[in-house]
Amino acid sequence: MDKQVVKKSTVQPFRRPAPSAGRRIALGDGFSARSYIHSDFSGLMDPLIMVDHFVMTEPTFGTHAHAGLSAVTVMFEDSEGAFRNRDSLGNDVDLAAGDLYWFKAARGAIHNEEPRPGARTHALQVFVNLPQKHRHDPPTAFHLPAKDIPRVSGERAEARLVLGESNGVTGARAPDIPLTLLDINLRAGGRFLHEGASNQHAWILSIEGSAAVSWNGTSTALQSGKAVALEGISDISIASELGAHVVLFSGNPLREAFVQRGPFAMGSMAELDAAEADYRAGRLGSID
Repeated sequence: MDKQVVKKSTVQPFRRPAPSAGRRIALGDGFSARSYIHSDFSGLMDPLIMVDHFVMTEPTFGTHAHAGLSAVTVMFEDSEGAFRNRDSLGNDVDLAAGDLYWFKAARGAIHNEEPRPGARTHALQVFVNLPQKHRHDPPTAFHLPAKDIPRVSGERAEARLVLGESNGVTGARAPDIPLTLLDINLRAGGRFLHEGASNQHAWILSIEGSAAVSWNGTSTALQSGKAVALEGISDISIASELGAHVVLFSGNPLREAFVQRGPFAMGSMAELDAAEADYRAGRLGSID
């Protein structure tokens, strides 16, 4: 991926954003995705850097490195079989439908994810930015099983509160930054209200079906595969006439400049080059 520099956000709150359809990616017969990146959302995706909504049925990427960010896998409940997740911290975990794996690469670590034979993985891969003060932390990781994820009810709707807080319910805590992640299923005529904070950004993606997203007296239609980013929103309403599957992220923006090259993100080009040099020299560890 080309080098990309993102400056501090200069966008004004409450402006009407345009939904983005992202970019389609297909690799062989075993991987298809729609990819969404920060540059498509005028800084409003912050603290997210990139989200891939993917289906994987065969090993695709092999062993690779991350640095300066957290790589987060969010398994959907319709996944079939196990998604093997290994890293240079010594973890070897089979993720099941509905699980989450948070891999904080920080100063750098090695990662590998692949479906077990016969599995069909339906998931999100999310790159979450790190505050500059935490980019050089030791890498850490945690596995959140689906059974430990609370649920929040709406009107003909139910959400899995994978991370953070919503409507008085508290889920798992993301390291380093407050981040809420809701995996929302709306039945026909359903509506879900997330009571967020006005100092946060929100990023919303329709996984399947059409939904109406309303905030601050305005709304936008979100078709399947479309995503929208919002700023300065206290309450977000998501409704669907025919039913939909939607994910919502909300969190405090970092508003820190960073440089991204593929699975690396650092505060400067010198830091990024140093992290890549560490990888090439084998200093980020290995997966045995």
